[in-house]
Amino acid sequence: MTNSDNIPKERAIVPEEQTPQAVAPEIRPSTKALVERDMKDETKEAQMETMRLIETIRLKAQSEAQKAQIEAQRAGENALEAYLEAVRNARVEVENMNVFDPDRIEYTMKLMQMDAEKNWENMVKEFNTLGDRLNEAAQAAWDALTRPHPYEEKKERTIDESKQL
Repeated sequence: MTNSDNIPKERAIVPEEQTPQAVAPEIRPSTKALVERDMKDETKEAQMETMRLIETIRLKAQSEAQKAQIEAQRAGENALEAYLEAVRNARVEVENMNVFDPDRIEYTMKLMQMDAEKNWENMVKEFNTLGDRLNEAAQAAWDALTRPHPYEEKKERTIDESKQL
């Protein structure tokens, strides 16, 4: 009785039909170097079986990855087709609807014009108010600059009083 007889089929890494008759995978130099480095004290037969196991696992992983990639591409294509179909259906629905009613468009344009005129009037009013406030501020600044200072008034009075004496 061999070891392969003791392993249940569902737990086997390599399917039973591939086990004894399967062609040994090609051993890559990197795999050989890894096994020889990490298993230097093991027999050549143990090293060779380990290399075959690693290569079999690598091939199986590559095969599964390729299958997954193909499935992902198919799913992407299906999703794209579903999206395109939904867009086509939406376009047909829009074409069948009376979205562009001329009376409705005219009414909307009048509303927009009224809003624009109202906004323009408010903006002009705000600019006028701002202009008035700036004018008042400029006048106040001018008055403050041209008004005689109280110190200078006392000084002038003192000079005038001294001239009178």
